[in-house]
Amino acid sequence: MTAIDSFRLREEPLHADLAAVRSIVESTDFFREDEVQIACELVEERLAKGLASGYRFLFADPIDAPGQAIGYTCFGEIPCTLGSYDLYWVAVADRHRGQRIGQWLLAETEQRIRTLGGRRIYIETSGQDLYASTQGFYTRCGYALAATLEDFYAAGDPKLIYVKALAATTGL
Repeated sequence: MTAIDSFRLREEPLHADLAAVRSIVESTDFFREDEVQIACELVEERLAKGLASGYRFLFADPIDAPGQAIGYTCFGEIPCTLGSYDLYWVAVADRHRGQRIGQWLLAETEQRIRTLGGRRIYIETSGQDLYASTQGFYTRCGYALAATLEDFYAAGDPKLIYVKALAATTGL
């Protein structure tokens, strides 16, 4: 039994996910308060508008504690594209990092995007040294650095854009 066997995936956000997402994102010590607020606002938007919000989620809940997410992804099709998706968030609570939950969530997210007709996934992150582990994670998961936008987030803080082309699903 692996650590992943102790969790179930869930796509529909719950009101309890507002607190869970805040806790997950804060626990990483990567994000400023305004960034944490954005993560919560995406959940609020989805709860208010459903799929019309453009935001989709995948939550990892402990089998013995349904609805108490310890990790999640948020993604959506990029407006005015055909099959290009943004991965807005992938985060796992700090106490659960290193158990391959993030890789599992990302792989499952990729599968859902394929099913939706997605061709490519784009991910943005900071180029600061603090994000070296994040950059390595994306590379290990098959993403390639496609662009660097210097001084994007702040002076000396570039935006890195990673991309992954998805293989088409077949009707096997």
